[in-house]
Amino acid sequence: MRIAMVGPFGLHPNQTMHIRALSPAKVLTRRGHEVSLFMPPWQTPAESDRRWQEDGVAIRYQSLRGGVAAIARRLVEEVLAWRPDVVHCFKPKAYSGLVAWWLWHAHRHRLRLVVDTDDWEGWGGWNELAAYTPLQKWFFAWQEQWGLDHCHALTVASRTLQSLAWSRGIPPERVFYVPNGPGIGSVNSEQLAVNSERKRRELRLAGRPVVLLYSRLFEFDTGRLIAVLRGVKRAVPGVAVLMVGAGLYEADAAGFQRQLAAAGLGAAVVNVGWVDLAALPVLLAAADVGIYLMDDTLLNRTKCPVKLVDMLNVGLPVVAEAVGQVPEYVVPGRTGLLRSSGDVAGLTADLVHLLQDAGERAKLAAGAKAHVAEHFSWPKLARIFERAYGA
Repeated sequence: MRIAMVGPFGLHPNQTMHIRALSPAKVLTRRGHEVSLFMPPWQTPAESDRRWQEDGVAIRYQSLRGGVAAIARRLVEEVLAWRPDVVHCFKPKAYSGLVAWWLWHAHRHRLRLVVDTDDWEGWGGWNELAAYTPLQKWFFAWQEQWGLDHCHALTVASRTLQSLAWSRGIPPERVFYVPNGPGIGSVNSEQLAVNSERKRRELRLAGRPVVLLYSRLFEFDTGRLIAVLRGVKRAVPGVAVLMVGAGLYEADAAGFQRQLAAAGLGAAVVNVGWVDLAALPVLLAAADVGIYLMDDTLLNRTKCPVKLVDMLNVGLPVVAEAVGQVPEYVVPGRTGLLRSSGDVAGLTADLVHLLQDAGERAKLAAGAKAHVAEHFSWPKLARIFERAYGA
């Protein structure tokens, strides 16, 4: 089967296409399919008009010459010239949404169109958060709802997106639930342990209890996080906070740093910012326990957080708030501990408990790795994509 995957942007800096498209594409290639990715790298324009391969997957970065319509038209032309059996458009918005619209109207009787949604893009979702113009917000909201309804099959990353699709009257047999697998590849546990200890020494964390904060900071009220960390520091004075990521916007990151300083937590934080995927496993494994907070919003309920999967995948126990997809990954007593969103006292108590109980951390670490391998490996999830393709 020839499968064309179309994205609204390139592999970087956003990781959506790298994780949700390229990861299963590599598996599908090993299973005998031909897979090509077509994307306009508008966030990294220096890479436009480029072709290469990764593990047998052909990748094409579209030229960015001309306006939106010209780029979308070239995407359609190159996809059709490749003569696919299936076209899988990732995100029903922007360029990939335009390609889906074009193909549905002109070619739906000779190829299978599959649309993937991994977030809520319209009202109540990214439209409320991203710096779009009013016209863009209207258009993206329209694209999303049109795209969900007009495809042969719909792949969704969360149970909430699945329910939203059903509520629109889309037949359940056309909706395929495909949660996210890890964004980082398989890791050698023994080598990871050695390298993470080396990283702890390098960051001057050796001998200290370490809480990992791996976040873009927009999913929750940072004041709640400050309250939790303040409580943990009172109970465990030597605690360090390893911060990976720097916020969705620079202003958010700067505001959070001011909050940390005002709460007397600045000296406890080691901030490494954003890092390449290759360097990520060692950093995540350098902590003792992770924290994952989420306000109970439509956007958070619809997303399927890869950051959470990656923490568990390296064997890091996680204390989290039970919103949306989180309880499918953080299973109390097996992979971490759960509290309702906003339970500052409970989250604080759970973090303190795990920081002080190495035996419990070891049990949860083993459970976390096993849970991801059993339920969320890309070889397993790629088979669901195959079913959506009619294979």
